[in-house]
Amino acid sequence: MSSRLMRIKRGVSLALMALMPGSVFASSHQDAPLIVFDPAANTTDVYAFVDMDGQEKSLVVALGVYPFEEPGVGPNKWNFDDNILYQIHIATGDDLRRGRATFSYQFQFNTRFKNRNTILQSYLGVVQNVDDANQNLTQTYRVTKVEHRRGNRRTFLGRGIVPPNNQGNATPFYNQGDNGENPAKDGVASEAQLDRYTAQSIFELRRGYKVFAGQRDDGFFGDIQAIFDLLTLRNPGQDAQGGFNLHLMALEIPVSELGGDQQIVGVYATTSRQRVKVIRDDKVRVIRDDKVRLLSGNDNDDDDDDDRGRGRDDDGNFVQVGRQGNPLFNEGLVAIRDKDRYSRTRPTVDNEIFRQYAMRPELATLLNLLVFEPDLPGIDMNRGDIAAIFIPDLIKVDLSTGAARLAGGGPSHPTNPDDPGFSRLSIFGGDVLISQVQPGFTQLGPGVIPGGWPNGRRFGDDVVDIAVTALASDLRNPAALIIRGPFGDNVNQNDMVFNKVFPYESTPQNGRIHGHHGFPPPTP
Repeated sequence: MSSRLMRIKRGVSLALMALMPGSVFASSHQDAPLIVFDPAANTTDVYAFVDMDGQEKSLVVALGVYPFEEPGVGPNKWNFDDNILYQIHIATGDDLRRGRATFSYQFQFNTRFKNRNTILQSYLGVVQNVDDANQNLTQTYRVTKVEHRRGNRRTFLGRGIVPPNNQGNATPFYNQGDNGENPAKDGVASEAQLDRYTAQSIFELRRGYKVFAGQRDDGFFGDIQAIFDLLTLRNPGQDAQGGFNLHLMALEIPVSELGGDQQIVGVYATTSRQRVKVIRDDKVRVIRDDKVRLLSGNDNDDDDDDDRGRGRDDDGNFVQVGRQGNPLFNEGLVAIRDKDRYSRTRPTVDNEIFRQYAMRPELATLLNLLVFEPDLPGIDMNRGDIAAIFIPDLIKVDLSTGAARLAGGGPSHPTNPDDPGFSRLSIFGGDVLISQVQPGFTQLGPGVIPGGWPNGRRFGDDVVDIAVTALASDLRNPAALIIRGPFGDNVNQNDMVFNKVFPYESTPQNGRIHGHHGFPPPTP
């Protein structure tokens, strides 16, 4: 484990573990049964943290989709879906307590081909620059800000272009030595060092926003195979998402756009699919396409704006099919009977429907039953500290602090080390920030709060180890903390080096040469 060994109790039958209904402590990206059937709408992770862009403080938010995206496929490839409304929501003020979005940032994509008279869907030759003649398939997108307190006022912020996926020889500038036969480049510490395609795909929008959308390495790390294999952990563990890519949308938001930095905000994301209108016998019947009908779990055509998943979004054109806030909540705490319900509801109902799962976490009971020896008393009852993290399920970010410390390639990386003081364990590793708007953990000092998740979430936060350590500890009294551990799964870093500049997520894996599950790629 991270610093002590987690042992499975000898007196408990492993057969019992095989019967457990979906209780795990890792982000497998397969949070609920139905959303697995729709990869383009299946969210992987949401990130949110404070950074400084020059003298301007900003909130960086990001949403990933397409879990377990195999690099380098053909003849077709992974793309954002033109028929999905991707949204990142921000709650401020009283909306944070209510779990209600104050602002929503919408991404909508459009796909075009330069040449349709070919089987070469994506690349007609070596792509020298983003959207050149050899990038046959190009996606553009619009970013729109919606202000819900102002009658859902919409502000068009600008457009962007999606760079090519990292196929290999067709996209050499993602890869070491600008050679498509080599593995992908490491992340970098400065904008000037970014690879050509990434640098050309970062766009300055109106009002000081910055945006990127495109393929990246999957920055989550954890030994999912071992956890699901009767919790038989390995040492060292193997990164289940190692060697896989995803599609990422990242947005840098000036805090002035959110009402200033003397506040705590909440961040979550949703994906929604469009309804379909079918005209028959001079009557209009509104139905969902097969995918939306399946994912919404509801075949009626009720247009009431109801947060319980029966209705529609603000425009009446889309049905929510996916939701993502904090890592681990839906798959690690919510029972099977409510997992799909979570996907189609909003955080406004979390206190009523889902709070029970945080207050009495079954996962803590199972950890006591199967892992911790001796049992840790009281960790599965009256967990107001766990509920404070997850209910409502928004990533809470204190904007009053300084910039978050960022991960690079570890403390000793020769060109892109982690920021001094960064810890993958956040507060459990001594990585803290000072708040100007909340008392924090006063036992540690005035205003002391976590430097990473669950105060925001950075690329490089080891959310598996943080979550299990939090469950094993007692954080209910900020003035008298009981910290146990840290505990974990023996996977302590991502398989790729992160960028410490926007868009922060690592370079996408080379489709031609990459490893999987922590194994290195073959030698070219």
